[in-house]
Amino acid sequence: MTPGLMIAAPASGTGKTTVMLGLLRALRDDGLSVQPFKSGPDYIDPAFHHTASGRRSFNLDSWAMPEPMLHSLAASARDADLVLAEGSMGLFDGVAAAGATGNGASADVARRMGWPVVLVIDVSGQAQSAAATALGFARYDPDLRIAGVILNRVASPRHDRLARSGMAAAGIRVFGALPRRSDLTLPERHLGLVQAGEHADLDARIAQYATFLREHVDLAALREAASAKPHIASEEWRFAPPAQRIALAQDAAFSFTYPHILDAWRDAGAEILPFSPLADEAPNASADLVWLPGGYPELHAGRLAAASTFQAGLAEHARTRAIHGECGGYMALGEALIDADGTSHRMAGLLGLVTSYAQRRMHLGYRHATLLAPMAGLPGGTALRGHEFHYSTILDQPDAALAHVVDAEGNAVAEAGSYRGRVSGTFFHLIAPAQ
Repeated sequence: MTPGLMIAAPASGTGKTTVMLGLLRALRDDGLSVQPFKSGPDYIDPAFHHTASGRRSFNLDSWAMPEPMLHSLAASARDADLVLAEGSMGLFDGVAAAGATGNGASADVARRMGWPVVLVIDVSGQAQSAAATALGFARYDPDLRIAGVILNRVASPRHDRLARSGMAAAGIRVFGALPRRSDLTLPERHLGLVQAGEHADLDARIAQYATFLREHVDLAALREAASAKPHIASEEWRFAPPAQRIALAQDAAFSFTYPHILDAWRDAGAEILPFSPLADEAPNASADLVWLPGGYPELHAGRLAAASTFQAGLAEHARTRAIHGECGGYMALGEALIDADGTSHRMAGLLGLVTSYAQRRMHLGYRHATLLAPMAGLPGGTALRGHEFHYSTILDQPDAALAHVVDAEGNAVAEAGSYRGRVSGTFFHLIAPAQ
């Protein structure tokens, strides 16, 4: 088994993504092949991992993914020298109701894979007290090993000494201490970091992170702390493609696709045919299915409304074949999208949906959906697991409900998707078939 570490934190906002990217690039520069993973549902961070490491990053989700799928994806590291997985939120933050394999917390994934945890702790505003936080995390779950900590946002050499003395008193290993640097940040927007493809200087930024980490973190000690459990022997994971030839929208407005799903479809013989709505391209006329993934259509609504070739291509395809939209793709299939300024933009009009980004409210969480009607080649009655994360509000949705959707605790969710003829859409992002 390839040894690994989970790079996690007590809470969001501690700087663990910067640490993760710097470690990936620094270890790659040392000649190591490092396989990155992201714990939980996240489209954005894995693209940064890919740039930093040169290897594609996959999500590992212990709530949504069946056990064979979880371990099959983890096995993609078999030819790597080291695994680094980035946690999400706080280390133990998950849902109350466990899924097929766990509650979705980063600790859940680390425990199952046998990866020790390195906690990135923001010590701003405290010194020795940070050790109490680390000690609590180390003792919270006796089946999970906390290898040590990386101190972040250290204000001065004196602050460094005080924080380290607290960790020493608690028996917590310190792998490094990072001085406060306001310039080593990545810009954010409403769904997280600005996407990797939108940074012209991303490679240079990551190189800066690597230099910073190399100067302040003991990389050799981190490598020595890595370990893993043998993979659980299980049946091979399969996810049948919804069609043989799939036209997939791919550009800045439609970029949220999970690589594990596309890989599974390709492995099963499907052909993926990318096209760009923002470039006013129509889907390939030979496609059996058009799939519009999530992304940021609300930032490009004017261009999408003016993309006449794209709109006409969708309408022609819908006459005889299926179209499905996820989240942003769902919004683009509707009658209208109202942007942040309150301007209404005409969308494809294949569904009656009207959404508003001007009236924002966060919708976030795991979802279990049971289809009430066929969806993009999947029969009615199919159960799916995924997640929802958006700020747009539905103003009108006159079409039939696509699915019965509940959250991780079994509570009904109002955003059930909709369908009209061969066209369907939902705010639910697919992660895996439910088992």
